[in-house]
Order: sequence, then C-alpha cells, then structure tokens
Amino acid sequence: MSEVLREYPSEGVVLLRINRPDRMNALSMHVRHLLAVEFNAMANDATVRCVVLTGDERAFAAGADVDELAKRATLDDDFQRARTAWIAMEAFPKPIIAAVNGFALGGGCECAMHCDIIIAGENAKLGQPEVKLGIMPGAGGTQRFLRATGKFAAMRYLLTGDIMTAPEALRMGLVSEIVPDSDVLAHALKLAAKIAALPPLAVAATKEVVLLGADVPLSTALPLERKAFQLLFASQDRDEGIRAFQEKRKPVFQGR
Repeated sequence: MSEVLREYPSEGVVLLRINRPDRMNALSMHVRHLLAVEFNAMANDATVRCVVLTGDERAFAAGADVDELAKRATLDDDFQRARTAWIAMEAFPKPIIAAVNGFALGGGCECAMHCDIIIAGENAKLGQPEVKLGIMPGAGGTQRFLRATGKFAAMRYLLTGDIMTAPEALRMGLVSEIVPDSDVLAHALKLAAKIAALPPLAVAATKEVVLLGADVPLSTALPLERKAFQLLFASQDRDEGIRAFQEKRKPVFQGR
C-alpha cells in the first residue's frame, strides 16, 4: 500500500493521508517525493479546490526519518531532493488544511506549517526538537515559526527543542483551531468543503496575496491586494456571486 493515500471525501476536496503507521508517519525521502507528486498533479486540476493533509490518530508526522538523517553527508544529493519536494507544497496555489492528531514534530511540524490552516486535536503535540540531535530545522521551521509567533515565542521553543501542547500552540498563533481529537478530521473536511464551494479564483488570489504580502513592506503589499481585487472584477464568478446575492439563491462558481 502506498505511503501517501488519496481520497475524495466531497466535491472539490482531496484528502491526503501520510501512511507510515509503523514509523509514526515519519517523513522519509520517499514520502516527501510522493507528496510532491500529489501536489504537482493537483496544482492545475480544476476539480481540486482544497486539500486536507493528515496522518493518523497517533501522529500527523513524528518528524523526518532519523535513520535517513544518520546516513546523510554534507554534500549529499538528498538535501536538494528534499528541497525540491517541499517546493511542491510551497508553490501549491490552492488552500491546504493540516488535520493534526498526535505528534507533529520536526519535519512533521514544518509540513503542517507549509499548510494554510492547521486544525489540531486537543492532545496534539507540536515542536521543532532538532537542536537535541545537534542540528536545526531545515525545511522552513525557523522562519515559518518566527513569522507565525514572533521572535520571542519562536526562540523559546527553537532553542530548547521543547514540545508544545495544542493550547500553547494556539495561544502563540501556530495553529488555527483546537477541536476534540475525535473531531479533527471531520472538522477539517467540513472546512475544506466550505472553501471548495467558494469561487476558486477569489480563493487563490486571497492565498497568493496573503503569502506574498507577509514578506514585503505594507506599502508594497497593499498595491498587490488592490491589483488582485481589481482583476477579480473581470471574472464570471464575480458576476455569479453578486447576481446570486441579489437573487437570494446559492451561487454556483465555475472558476472562470
């Protein structure tokens, strides 16, 4: 059975499951490659409007595969191969929701931070413990943690490698919501279905502008927003959304 499973729980929604239960869903190079293949394939698939990424009840992903890390040398090709795999998620134009139960540590936490929304179970555990292995996060863990929580919260956990509880992560802004463990996937899928029913062009433009604007001055970010806002007025979905509102009916968005 594949180590990444694809399901279609509702219209426009794809569910990806990391499937290495014997290794707590550790992110081997093979798993990262499979995730990259999936995200690259879905990027231009108009039938896919939102993706939910999850593991199982014990772990979203407990980290990188430490056995692989132990064998890696400074100039190994695996560093570039890993980077290539992460790019597929970074460049994915549609919303990704992480449904996190159990452990999301190291590369697993970085994988969740590549997503746009993180739904965590009340007993989930998140963290970047790489410093305890004599290394550090290498897939955006330092920078995404910093941008999500600010310097002082990020330093507190990056420098100690301590693990966060879900309430601690929520307080710092590292997760979007906490729900009972048994409700994590259902809640994420419900949220994904809600997003999938909205106009795809407006959703994609919103994601793009938020991500681009986060790393530039406000004086640069605001024109990005204004231009994207203006361009959406040329879409058929804009016409449908306004007409449906005026006619008091449910809109049907086509992504055009």
